[in-house]
Amino acid sequence: MKFVNTHQAKSQLSRILHEVEQGEEYVVARGGKPVARLVPYNAGIKPPQPDKWQGSVFIAEDFDEVDDQITGLFENPPL
Repeated sequence: MKFVNTHQAKSQLSRILHEVEQGEEYVVARGGKPVARLVPYNAGIKPPQPDKWQGSVFIAEDFDEVDDQITGLFENPPL
């Protein structure tokens, strides 16, 4: 990972972007404090699909019901 200040980033943006395309990562700093990170854009990453598991997961209707025996073990653990 390489560090550049904002002035360097502005004056050398084309070269920096070329290096980023080749896999290099840059941190851009202002006043010595990091403010941004330049990394290669990966268009192959697919956004999350909320319905991906639809039809594959089953949740029992009594899922939220309390089991008295288990509750009792928490309230009065065996010695």
